[in-house]
Amino acid sequence: MERKIILIGGAPTVGKSHIARELSEKIKLPWISTDTIREQMRELVRKEDYPALFHHLEPTSDLAVEFLSHNSVEEIVKHQNEESLEVWKGVKAIIETDYVWKSFIVEGVAILPELVYENYKNDSSVKAFFIIDNDEQRIRETIFKRGLWDDADKYPDSVKEKEVEWVVAFNKYLKEEIKKYPFPVIEIKKRGSIVLEKILEISK
Repeated sequence: MERKIILIGGAPTVGKSHIARELSEKIKLPWISTDTIREQMRELVRKEDYPALFHHLEPTSDLAVEFLSHNSVEEIVKHQNEESLEVWKGVKAIIETDYVWKSFIVEGVAILPELVYENYKNDSSVKAFFIIDNDEQRIRETIFKRGLWDDADKYPDSVKEKEVEWVVAFNKYLKEEIKKYPFPVIEIKKRGSIVLEKILEISK
């Protein structure tokens, strides 16, 4: 089988994990989240070498309240991207070392257009696409139903509103970034199989 690596990027709540799971079942490839890679890296690397990985060791509701209450939306997006730069080193290691999987799917916020392009623009075995959701109401409903940092019922609505703001801001940031690079973009109109169909076509 020809080597195939599929990278799925996008903001929280766009359904990356759900899509990766569906895609995995459809094309019979294993998948992993950049959240999992981040947690594995925390077990293996030194804090002084990867400081942005250790800003928040355990995503609890108390920590979410403190962090989201004392940082602007711009600072939160910047913080997320700093962490993503560190996590990307782990993603690269999985792609470029003699890993147990030859072909696989990686999904997560840490998949950023600039990083993929800089490293794999000439590698036809690596395919990346990005999912965007411009529907603020849908984002709000998802966050208020499930929460981001913890279960939604464990922290106040004011903090969930801040989460909505930063997810909306991250979608806008990503949408502008993608314009600089030749990657496919899927803008969610509604949840459903049409997203998977588009991804299957892109992934061929």
